[in-house]
Amino acid sequence: SLHDALPILRIHIDSGVFVPRRRTEFLARQACSLVTPGSVVVDMCCGSGAVGVVLQSTLDAVDLYAVDVEPAAVRCARRNITPPERVLEGDLFEPLPTKLLGRVDVVVANAPYVPTESIRLMPPEARLHEPLVSLDGGTDGLDLQRRIIADAAPWLRPGGCLLVETSTEQ
Repeated sequence: SLHDALPILRIHIDSGVFVPRRRTEFLARQACSLVTPGSVVVDMCCGSGAVGVVLQSTLDAVDLYAVDVEPAAVRCARRNITPPERVLEGDLFEPLPTKLLGRVDVVVANAPYVPTESIRLMPPEARLHEPLVSLDGGTDGLDLQRRIIADAAPWLRPGGCLLVETSTEQ
């Protein structure tokens, strides 16, 4: 059930990589509830790979791919996700192998969703130590979510799911 505790996991975080937040546990739980052995899952904007690691620890037979545009995040996620070559560097769906077109069961995305003007209001530990690319979601915070939603359909199998984290206000 979604109320069961997720396993306690160690996630390696490198300097300059977005630190996973407790609120993302809800996204991970939702994704876990949708996967079965052999499910093809894409952890989009993966950062350290924390959501993908939760999926792998819950169901080791998940066919996981992870993507991030930030090279430091990709290096970090490759230390957390196995096999590391499934962590791909590039812009959203662009680096995914075309063999996945129409075959993805779940796309789970924790893309940046902080409105550009709100970044200056964030706590200094986030604002000063995490890469801007992992925080800035554009004018209303939804630039990347819109792109992910617009581009996901060809990748998803019929009945596949797209899960996107965002704020209550959005």
